Amino acid sequence: MVNYQWQIQEQLAANQPVLSIRELLQQQWLLPKRFVHYLRSRRQVLVNGKYHSMNTAIHPGDQVVLQFRGDEFRHPGNNQYIPTNNPKLDVLYENRDLLVVNKPRGQKSHPNETGETGTLMNDVAGYLHHQAYMVHRIDLQTSGAVIVAKNPVVVPILDRLISLGKIHREYLALVEGQIKGSGEWDWPIGNDPSDIRKRKVNGEHSQRAQTFYQTVKSNSEYSLVDLKLGTGRTHQLRVHLEYSGHPIVGDPIYNPSSSAKMYLHGYKQRLVVPFSNQKITITAPLPDYFSQDLVKYHLE
Repeated sequence: MVNYQWQIQEQLAANQPVLSIRELLQQQWLLPKRFVHYLRSRRQVLVNGKYHSMNTAIHPGDQVVLQFRGDEFRHPGNNQYIPTNNPKLDVLYENRDLLVVNKPRGQKSHPNETGETGTLMNDVAGYLHHQAYMVHRIDLQTSGAVIVAKNPVVVPILDRLISLGKIHREYLALVEGQIKGSGEWDWPIGNDPSDIRKRKVNGEHSQRAQTFYQTVKSNSEYSLVDLKLGTGRTHQLRVHLEYSGHPIVGDPIYNPSSSAKMYLHGYKQRLVVPFSNQKITITAPLPDYFSQDLVKYHLE
């Protein structure tokens, strides 16, 4: 008897359009072709309890079951995070396949060395009592909403939704100087040859980068800015703000003369839920130190 490590069971909605099984898996659910190959060749996709060919039509109310042995995933052993005992995890949203957590400033998103503990992914593994799967990360000194997958099936689906711009992240940043109004920055970002830690506009191997900004409050010295990512380059917000002449207060790399800690918070996650395609907005409350310090910077 085959031992299935992961199983996804979905009942199709009443408004489900009539599609072939292949169209459902690849076009509606955004499963990678390699997953669909295994589901077909191993007869691991069942509709109403039976395997059917990929060209068979599905209908509203049908029950679809996807079964995975575990070897379908390219890197099944790369997510062995050491679980944190009794983690203090701020869970903003959770369903069968994923959770959105509020990462505090000063905590790493994931380990960089074998055996490392204390990161967000260690905490999630401890919370779940099984392995977690990283979807995206935010910088050490950045706080806010982070999506984590509870199984490897949804990782490529979430990756695809992010790359298609269907999952949006929004940030609040306290920056130097006065920014007025709203606009877009589309300066390409690449490596900084003078410092391996840094990225820079028009650096080596530059890639397209797009940031949308909207000033929330400002005075002659500081601004509170709402930022939306059009792309997801490393350090994108920090680099674009520094290049615009308005670096983030407390940014240790791009504003080293500032003695404060960094004020960058991912406060909103616009999520598309895999399989149901439901669109929800999840808010990560502004940390107490951030909201309290706005008084100090006269932006309350």
